[in-house]
Amino acid sequence: MHIRTFVFILVFIISQGVISQTCCSGGIPLSNNLGLSNEGKGSLQLGLNYDFNNLNTLNSGSDKLDDDSRKRITHSALLNFGYSISNRLSFETLFTWVNQRRAINQFGNTDLQQTTGIGDAVVLIKYDFPKTLGEKSILALGAGAKVPLGSFDEVDNSGITYIADLQPGSGAWDFIFFASISKNFDFRPTTTFSGRLIGRLTGENKDYLDGASIYEYGDEFQVFLGVSDQFLLFNTITNPGLNLKYRKAKKDIIDTNALDNTGGNWLFVIPSIGFQVTPKILFQTKAEIPLIAKVDGTQLTPTYRFTSGFLFNLSPKRNVLNLNIEN
Repeated sequence: MHIRTFVFILVFIISQGVISQTCCSGGIPLSNNLGLSNEGKGSLQLGLNYDFNNLNTLNSGSDKLDDDSRKRITHSALLNFGYSISNRLSFETLFTWVNQRRAINQFGNTDLQQTTGIGDAVVLIKYDFPKTLGEKSILALGAGAKVPLGSFDEVDNSGITYIADLQPGSGAWDFIFFASISKNFDFRPTTTFSGRLIGRLTGENKDYLDGASIYEYGDEFQVFLGVSDQFLLFNTITNPGLNLKYRKAKKDIIDTNALDNTGGNWLFVIPSIGFQVTPKILFQTKAEIPLIAKVDGTQLTPTYRFTSGFLFNLSPKRNVLNLNIEN
């Protein structure tokens, strides 16, 4: 095995050991992990990522509460497939597996709730419009659906159904729309400025609690603004990046009534870095750190998030993967 490949795989494995839809921003990061680039007609890509989301901050509105009695951790395995039908038209899919854990400490006792299983999936089709902002620019527009593959009726040891935000799946079809734009300038062609918008219009789970209620997660909108660069580091193509992410989630709805302690607004900073391990393998990692959190009511809110993994170019061509990391 090439020594550089071994090093980066080792880093990935070690990071797992170190770090080991929803009212509280837990759940599966579906929208967060969309946006594979079009590498040309016939190109096929596969992404394999691990996502760790730690929620250990209790907020009331924008105020942090001095209360560490509630914690939540979500582990997600993410599998992306992307295929370019033409130089402009492409589609991608995202499949997920999730483990969610919530612990509540009271009076010296810990109540641990946990679910594990296949999560929901996403299918997205995109079309590229080159030179929208002049030379070296691309606008991509897309639309798709979140497919309810995951279970939404998991129960605890007493046979009581877990609440919606702890279930692996949502039980509802969602509509997803996508827009991204990137631009390079002559003063430094390796630097990419980018923006991305992802929206999710949620559907209803009419079988919630065995059909006793109808549950709908709040619509969600995310905006990303970022810059990335590319240079050689120890003879390895390296791609650092920095993004700002704004997320807005509306309140969840149960039986036509808005649910308290759901929804809110968040601003995150996302530093990232990628390494071109081989011409067809890209290792990438990123952290997501909240700058501002203003939730509706009182909720657990993200403390930090970490995502890392590999992107493989499975095309017969020996083209190098686009190093503009989507966060």
